[in-house]
Amino acid sequence: MVGMKPVVKQAASVEARPVERGEKAFIQVLIGPEDGAPHFITRKFTILPGGRIPKHKHPSIEHEQYVLSGRMKIYLGDEVREVAAGQAVYIPPDTPHAYVNEGDEPVEFLCVIPKTNTYATEWLEG
Repeated sequence: MVGMKPVVKQAASVEARPVERGEKAFIQVLIGPEDGAPHFITRKFTILPGGRIPKHKHPSIEHEQYVLSGRMKIYLGDEVREVAAGQAVYIPPDTPHAYVNEGDEPVEFLCVIPKTNTYATEWLEG
């Protein structure tokens, strides 16, 4: 596409913001609309030991995730799975999901979502 330019960033240079309603959970937007990315947003999440992101869903947004380090429990609908570094996760639209780090190490994972005009989150617990 005309006018688009490649972008290279260090994750360490991107501000880590607290995740809404999360506990000891942080998000960094690594590549997004402000970088000129027209279709996808790549985010990095960090959940510290004892941290969590409560159950929620996104009615029209799918998520593709890759665990970089650590291990955590991920709630997917009625199922609970333990995921660790090297594993990938796909969350279809409208699927309730939550994250819990019960371990001693931080968990880091990438989350790629499509760029949309709206990003609705329906919180299902506190």
